[in-house]
Amino acid sequence: MKTTDVRDPAYFHKVVDCQWACPAHTNVPEYIRLIAQGKYTDAYMVNRESNVFPAILGRTCDRPCEPACRRGRVDEKDHKPVAICRLKRVAADLRGDISHLLPKIPKQSNGKRIALIGAGPASLTVANDLRPLGYEVTLFEKQDKPGGLMRTNIPSFRLPEQVLSDEVGVILDMGVDIRYNSPVKSLRALLDEGYDGIFVGTGAPRGKDLDIPGRQEAAANIHIGIDWLESVAFDHIHSIGEGVLIIGVGNTAMDCCRTSRRLGGKDIKVMARRPRGYFKASEWELDDAEEEGIQIVINHAPKRFVLENGKLTGMEFERLEWDAEAKKSRVLETIFLPADDVILAIGQENAFPWIERDLGLEFDKWGMPVVDKTTFECTRPGIFFGGDAAWGPKNIIWAVAHGHGAAISIHNHCQGIPVSDRPTQGSNLVSQKMGLSEWSYHNDYNPAPRQRMKHVDLVERFSKLNIEVELGFSAEQTAREVQRCLNCDIQTAFTAKRCIECDACIDICPVQCLTIAKDGPEEEVRQHLSAPAVNGDQALYASAPLPQTGRLMLKDEDVCVHCGLCAERCPTAAWDMQKFDLLIPYAGASCTTSYASQLETSPR
Repeated sequence: MKTTDVRDPAYFHKVVDCQWACPAHTNVPEYIRLIAQGKYTDAYMVNRESNVFPAILGRTCDRPCEPACRRGRVDEKDHKPVAICRLKRVAADLRGDISHLLPKIPKQSNGKRIALIGAGPASLTVANDLRPLGYEVTLFEKQDKPGGLMRTNIPSFRLPEQVLSDEVGVILDMGVDIRYNSPVKSLRALLDEGYDGIFVGTGAPRGKDLDIPGRQEAAANIHIGIDWLESVAFDHIHSIGEGVLIIGVGNTAMDCCRTSRRLGGKDIKVMARRPRGYFKASEWELDDAEEEGIQIVINHAPKRFVLENGKLTGMEFERLEWDAEAKKSRVLETIFLPADDVILAIGQENAFPWIERDLGLEFDKWGMPVVDKTTFECTRPGIFFGGDAAWGPKNIIWAVAHGHGAAISIHNHCQGIPVSDRPTQGSNLVSQKMGLSEWSYHNDYNPAPRQRMKHVDLVERFSKLNIEVELGFSAEQTAREVQRCLNCDIQTAFTAKRCIECDACIDICPVQCLTIAKDGPEEEVRQHLSAPAVNGDQALYASAPLPQTGRLMLKDEDVCVHCGLCAERCPTAAWDMQKFDLLIPYAGASCTTSYASQLETSPR
């Protein structure tokens, strides 16, 4: 086997499963340790460096980090990951003043002008990265408030307006020239204004319709989900009928049904074509909806809207039997469900009627711009896309990641550097040794179960539309939850020349992730491990040949719990526990440091 090169930042980065899974690669273990120490402002800033909106995402993120969490794989009790997202909110809610920690904005412009279209998370991230470099940033927003779909499509009972405005305001206060009520109606006209770069972050603003019989005749009581949520957010809609059918079962559908409950809906049903295992909505969104009395009906396909005397009375559905193995269904019967209003939440589409088709921008067969997935540049140089506008609907954290990447490209473009010239990541590895067998981090396994978020009482939460349902963790819950983190960024570092092959590390390893074996092809070596390395996506560490026998020290990174027992037991200090810090480059900044690496803190 080839000796593992731990100097490659990607190697240990992939071992930190939560950080690897996060599109913005937020340093999760570091900010959890800082929370454990009560250093909430530092924890917030570690978050903000990469994800820009910790308070917003601490309430609304789709949490791609949590399914990847190692705790969910090794916990025999409940197999539940660390509540990473909710701990993010703890740091945000308890942070102090951060104004002195933000990047300084040059008084003098660098002479380059950038236009951003749409004040959503992707565009705001671009502005966040470019303003400290002296770029003049003009942001065009069609609404009279910033935030994009974060404001219009996430209800205030999930994301309070003040939380949204505060974090967005930090970026706008960097000197962004934001122009409200200013939709861009012609890209050609914008190009004629001579901007040095243009970023399109307009999201996926068009909700999908449902073209079945009765749709046009009952139009007054049939609503497109994202448009309806926007009307509620801007105070144009204040009520809805008592009987409501929500078509679709994604996160937008959950926001629609819960909002309907607060606007007067009593008999609310969410209609799904398939069983629960196929739902796009997050599990916690489904739980919250059901807690509020929403009924989720599976295996029902819309057939037609039913009207009496020109007024909507309900819908007909085909009740289906779903065959999971064959991935098909058959109709059992047709049923009628009464309704006063129907909300369609069956997906979103992009719309670019304002982009003329003779400007050198190529579009694919679905009407989407052709955008390079690495540089975020379209086929016309100097124009970049990100967020939902680039490849369709995803989530806020993906939009943030796109914004960081696009900002690098915009900076390169304006400085005459090829946009394909991407800065590389770096890393730091620092020993955590404090004594013969003592470490500067807490390495005990805490069996505490995942903490349950407290919610506002049901009666109270329905009294107003803007009462935030989730109350956040208490101090006691926070203390328990941070101790559940396994410190996956504290890596086992091995020095082959010190090893005497005594097997002490192998004997003490609680998960049998270590093996000393003869060299050979990886497929063959994997057959001789103490525990089978079944996850092929996770690396198998291979040392240089050991000095005694020439065999290799092998380690299955997938099952290691970073307990440090191997390093404590080793008589020659061949094993060490070293903290890994991924250094992520941003626009105009090298990857020589990170906020975490600047902190003079000792991990718990």
